[in-house]
Amino acid sequence: MTADVPPASAVPRATGRPGDCSPFALGLLLRRAHAHAASVMTEALRPLGIELRHFAVMMELVDRGPTVQRDLANATGSDKAGIMRVVDDLERKGLAVRRAVPGDRRARAVEITPEGLELFGAAHVAAEPLAARLVTGLGPGESEQLMDLLNRLAEPNGVDG
Repeated sequence: MTADVPPASAVPRATGRPGDCSPFALGLLLRRAHAHAASVMTEALRPLGIELRHFAVMMELVDRGPTVQRDLANATGSDKAGIMRVVDDLERKGLAVRRAVPGDRRARAVEITPEGLELFGAAHVAAEPLAARLVTGLGPGESEQLMDLLNRLAEPNGVDG
């Protein structure tokens, strides 16, 4: 055994339990927290007839304006086929449209419709009481602190890159 490799008994093992200090602990906690948050937000979106994947694309369209599918795929962590299915769904529901991109015969930009904007606002209203459930175990100011920490973790080089 080499000097820089600790003995197997000294290596922390991933358990997924509170106090886990393995190198996987943070990732496992984030995954569990994401699954919990996703289930709560899915509950908010279900009555509106959309899923989180639809909402993620709508969020990008509201933020960026008309956006080509390739950029939507990158922004949402989707692949080409997945983003095409989401945009197809949004178009079918009248929440987004594809338009030709001037100067590029093959490219299509996706744009949110007025109906999409209305549903986007309704989703926020529907999510508000459910979102409060996500942070019920946190004390005063801890929700804001958590958001700050997660933003820094998600964007290690700052929001502007």
